[in-house]
Amino acid sequence: MPGRALNARAVTAAVIGNALEWYDFTVFGFMTVVIARLFFPSSSDYASILLTTATFGVAFVMRPVGGIVLGLYADRAGRKAALTLVIGLMTLGILLLAIAPPYSAIGIGAPLVIVFARLLQGFSAGGEFGSSTALLIEAAPFSRRGFYGSFQMASQAAALLLGAIVGAAISRGLSPEALESWGWRVPFIFGLIIGPVGLYIRRNMADTEAFLHAKKTARRATLGEVFRTHSREVLCGLGSVIALTVSVYVLIAYLPTFAVKQLKLPFGQSFTALIVGNLLLTVLSPVAGAWSDRIGRKGLSLWSLGITLVIIYPLFAWLAAEPSVMRLVIVQALLSIALSGYYGPFGALIAELFPAHVRSTGLSLAYNIAVMIFGGFGQFIVTWLIRVTESQLAPTFYVMGGLVLSLIAVACIPATRHADVDEARDFSR
Repeated sequence: MPGRALNARAVTAAVIGNALEWYDFTVFGFMTVVIARLFFPSSSDYASILLTTATFGVAFVMRPVGGIVLGLYADRAGRKAALTLVIGLMTLGILLLAIAPPYSAIGIGAPLVIVFARLLQGFSAGGEFGSSTALLIEAAPFSRRGFYGSFQMASQAAALLLGAIVGAAISRGLSPEALESWGWRVPFIFGLIIGPVGLYIRRNMADTEAFLHAKKTARRATLGEVFRTHSREVLCGLGSVIALTVSVYVLIAYLPTFAVKQLKLPFGQSFTALIVGNLLLTVLSPVAGAWSDRIGRKGLSLWSLGITLVIIYPLFAWLAAEPSVMRLVIVQALLSIALSGYYGPFGALIAELFPAHVRSTGLSLAYNIAVMIFGGFGQFIVTWLIRVTESQLAPTFYVMGGLVLSLIAVACIPATRHADVDEARDFSR
């Protein structure tokens, strides 16, 4: 029973901060159209959207920095210390977004406040994935790492789902004038409620046995060691993250903007597709994670990526031929089902690339570099591609390229997995 209670606390601590991070980033993406008008006014609607999506991407420049600093901190001071610091910084960033005055009130200071808040959030988010994934994997029985690790992606999908529900409620329940005046702040204020709860839970959690064992028996984690002895693992992990990144930031976070600007669908109704898609990911990711414990993570991941690659272009071509909310929902649902086979085993798949004493650092490097390059500026690139190619299907080209890179990376992942001390632990008591 004590072991199971420890597991539950670890999962809760990892999930709540991870959910806060993704909720915040999701809401910002969903509110791009409104934020563009308030903080980046321009005579060109295209220029305003481009500036706002660039600001969305600016936060990701800080993610590798935060990943290195906070990843090393987690491998030296512990998962508890790092995750507590991360959620405090996240909450401060959300607060700045919630109270930021618009351009009409303070001029150039308005976009500067937004950029600073995004940089702060990017730094803190850089340490979230590596530390929380390490916590989930190390708290799990060795034979159930896939299931426990799936809560990393399930919590992201749940946060996206919550963001979509809040976004839909705000956009449908308020007039355009009210939404632009004050309604856009409500999702950020709602996110502030999560911060103190997560801070309390993380301050009262215990570090994992795997970390404590590694701290006693392994040398001090350094960045040089990660690059020197685990460069292949970092590259495989980085490549594996690409598909995850392009699917989240292009197929999910960018969807409301794409639906309004390219498909000419109602802003509020576009959230219906996001709610359906993320509900499926939230439910199916743990199922796929548990399945990977039985049949293997690598094979399931390759099948999932391959199926998604095959169906994405025909689905978007069908949607563009006759845009409707129902077709948008169907496309989102089918892609979510296909991707769940990758999202589920993903946490364990890349966490097992690294031993415990460098796990947070290795995960943070692989994850945040890929997210910065392929995710942070994904919306910016897609907006630009649509403009240059004059094709509504431009987002699929970008996502398909990411899927191919991840297929190659997953195929190159070594067969061996790091068991640490977890394999010998007995959680049945």
